[in-house]
Amino acid sequence: MNGAECLARTLVACGVDTVFANPGTSEMHFVAALDKVPGLHCVLGLAETVVTGSADGYGRMTGRPAATLLHCGPGLANGIANLHNAKRAFTPVVNIVGDHATWHRVHDAPLASDTEGLARCVSQWVRTASAASTLGKDAAAAVHAALSAPGQIATLVLPADCAWNEGGTVSEPLAPPSRAMPALDNVRTIARALCSGVAGMLLLSGPALSEQGLRAAQRVAQVTGARLRTPTQVARMARGRGRVPVDRIPYVIDLALGVLAGTKHLVLCGARPPVGFFAYPGKPSTLWPADCTVHMLARAEQDVIGALEALADELGAPREAAIPDPGPKPEAQRGVFKPDAFALTLAALLPEDAIVAEDAVTSGRALLAPTFAAEPHDWIQVTGGAIGHGFPAATGAAIACRERKVVCLQADGGGMYSLQSLWTQARERLDVVNVIFANRSYAILRGELAAVGARPGPVSEELFDLGRPELDWRLLANGMGVEAARVDTLEGFADVFRAACARRGPFLIEFRI
Repeated sequence: MNGAECLARTLVACGVDTVFANPGTSEMHFVAALDKVPGLHCVLGLAETVVTGSADGYGRMTGRPAATLLHCGPGLANGIANLHNAKRAFTPVVNIVGDHATWHRVHDAPLASDTEGLARCVSQWVRTASAASTLGKDAAAAVHAALSAPGQIATLVLPADCAWNEGGTVSEPLAPPSRAMPALDNVRTIARALCSGVAGMLLLSGPALSEQGLRAAQRVAQVTGARLRTPTQVARMARGRGRVPVDRIPYVIDLALGVLAGTKHLVLCGARPPVGFFAYPGKPSTLWPADCTVHMLARAEQDVIGALEALADELGAPREAAIPDPGPKPEAQRGVFKPDAFALTLAALLPEDAIVAEDAVTSGRALLAPTFAAEPHDWIQVTGGAIGHGFPAATGAAIACRERKVVCLQADGGGMYSLQSLWTQARERLDVVNVIFANRSYAILRGELAAVGARPGPVSEELFDLGRPELDWRLLANGMGVEAARVDTLEGFADVFRAACARRGPFLIEFRI
């Protein structure tokens, strides 16, 4: 068989069953091989940022890598922003990036580029195939690298002749990598620190935000009084009634400093030390107090849940800790959009077992706390700060979990980065309710202008304004094959959202703010 067919069959053998693709000429032999190889669901994205963002959403919900198919270095470059988000989320992804035939590279054709150099910006594993005969081994190694804890981006560059030449041999999957447990002495040291009578905090990320991880953390909190927090951005978190409610460290640096104030022992559980999203004049980069000791219970690539369970056992915590009651289920609100009121309305209406994909930096800041009392759900966020993540992440999550309702909360400015995702949702008949916060501006930047001490003026206002001409999201969605409605009150939103959740298929709600 040729190299392309060998590659496709090896991906299937290694457990990859989905390919998000935007192919070009160099990838045609791989595309042709997909007709011969059962077991691969191929999903077309009309832009590479849709392809990579969908692979991110898929990987977060399954814990397994999807493959992407990208056209040469420029195609990879178009998808780098959402690969950056995926890398920050530790999402497993296997990129297949076509390239010129090995003997054509010397002619410096127009699409020639440093594909490996581009890939290294967002990949922990990069390899360029050298022959059809070794392509199966390359593919198996790429999947193995993607599955390596805590989850990695693996990029395999595929020269065209390695795809069309004969001599390919399918490779079996490599042994799955395992997560190592931290040293028991370290667990004991942290247990003593948390029992010292001073304020402690556990910062939870990665597997610690699964339902099992949260329960283990709650065991620790119950016997030590330590507070539980997550970083500002979470890759995936189990939330809602019956799950331990853990709020984020705020994005605004002064609020974040206030949350961490007084903490004497900060324990990192799969998380990095908390730092400001940006630097601001006269303000610190690190968010913990100067007299706080930072402890690493478990790094992201280690067995975070096992470490939390070991810490709870060392503390003599009961096997089952009481989960705080989030209070009565909120009621849908009335009136114009306000972040708190919208959050309460969403909490009242969110379907059980939904997946929420959020990329709404300004309108979404108040969403987390009120939705602790919603029905059980999973929440995924933009993790690397590269906006335009919500639409494609929701698309990938809906393909990964077709039986679950997906709710996408997307800012209008960021939504324009990856609008083409709606077309894929329509084509695949995905069960996604997209909510657009249409404030017709880059509202986050107005706040950032003030935060750095600058004064707004006519030029800055021009750069933040999306209202001339205004975006018509109903027409944009309809043009992509997605039904849409516009609302401007919370009661109007509630009516349309209920109706959209009662049916299947993609829908878009433009909420005019």
